[in-house]
Order: sequence, then C-alpha cells, then structure tokens
Amino acid sequence: MIFSARSLATAIAAGAAITMATAASADWLQNDQAVRSLVAGKRVYLSVPLGGEFPLHYRRSGEVTGDGSGLGLGRYFAPKETGEWWVDGGKLCQRFPTWYKSQVNCFRLRPVSETRLQWRRDDGYSGRARIEP
Repeated sequence: MIFSARSLATAIAAGAAITMATAASADWLQNDQAVRSLVAGKRVYLSVPLGGEFPLHYRRSGEVTGDGSGLGLGRYFAPKETGEWWVDGGKLCQRFPTWYKSQVNCFRLRPVSETRLQWRRDDGYSGRARIEP
C-alpha cells in the first residue's frame, strides 16, 4: 500500500489529535470519591461571563446553597436557594427546588490547580470555577 506525503501527514495529525483528546479526557475525574472529596464541605465559585462569581456551598450533608444576590440576580429569579447534591458515575449532580425547573444537572469536573477547576454539564455547557475550603 502506497501513501502520499499528504495522506501520511493527515494520518499522523489525526493520530496526534486522538492521543491529545484521550489524554485531555483522562483529566476529568471519573471516581465518585474523588469528586466528593473535591467539593464536600467547600464553596465553589463559578466564573460568570460578564464578570464576578456565583457561589455554591456544597455541605457534607448533601445540601447545596447557591446565592446570586451579590450579582443582582434577584430581579430574574429567587437569588438564593438550597437544593441537594450527590455524586453518580463520577459526576457531580444537583437539583434545586425551583432553579432550572427542578431538573437534575450533572457535571464532569477537571481540577486545573489546587484551587481551580473546569466543569462540563451533561448538555455541553462548560465553565471555570474556584474552590475555597
């Protein structure tokens, strides 16, 4: 079988992309205990696109409280609400009584540093956050 230089270069580039994608996806936490340890008892501050941070407090009891009052979100929805959180299949899941119409949202987490992480929700929406004990 004879390969042209172009097809060989394309095959090498495709192989490198697959290798890089596989290595990057390995960084996403897969273990329930690792996810639980990352957030339990901590505050997670989601970066907001227009600046600022949205704080979520993940209590060890399984309650999560979000508070958007510092961002002036009270005119759009209840600025503060407490829901529940759990870990399932290596994903952080949460549900609030009224936010998101009470639907469950689950997230993959990837630590970037000791106090920073990336998250990706099941619907593909993603972002960055900061963690405080």
